[in-house]
Amino acid sequence: MTDNDVKQRKVLAVVTNYGVEQDELLVPLEHLRGAGVRVDVAAVSMDDIATLVGDKDPGKTVRPDLTLADADPAAYDVLLVPGGTLNADTLRLQNATTDIIRSFTDSGRPVAAICHGPWALVEAGVVAGKRLTSYASLRTDIRNAGGEWTDEPVVTDGSGGWTLITSRNPGDLDAFLGEIDAALAARA
Repeated sequence: MTDNDVKQRKVLAVVTNYGVEQDELLVPLEHLRGAGVRVDVAAVSMDDIATLVGDKDPGKTVRPDLTLADADPAAYDVLLVPGGTLNADTLRLQNATTDIIRSFTDSGRPVAAICHGPWALVEAGVVAGKRLTSYASLRTDIRNAGGEWTDEPVVTDGSGGWTLITSRNPGDLDAFLGEIDAALAARA
């Protein structure tokens, strides 16, 4: 992918204002922005986003770029759904989140979810027939929603007309980001 191709790509990250796993948001932001990709962070409100480390220790604070309600999913190439137990559990209850997810999947654009992030995909009803991974505690939810859960660092499934990229936890970020890079390159 050339620098010009990268600079034309846009990623939307969706989170709540409390509980997103710090590295699952910040590492992708730094990686993608460092490559020239525009990344917007949409949160429930415009209040600061309080990240957590390991679901319990306070992390860094992030300022959202827009709210979930104001996000126009059609303006983005890839959707990023970070985890964090509290973040993911609250995020999946936001109608705007499930609407955004369905906009991406219905239009064939890639979705990348890590750790507990796939909970939002289960809620949106888009995992049936997909092979994916997540934090291990989601495996039953994913199977009950018709997905095929596997324990691998990263899983990319291009079936059903859209690409799903999933990883288990922050330890898998390198592999996860490599697949996101590949999805962005494919959209160039």
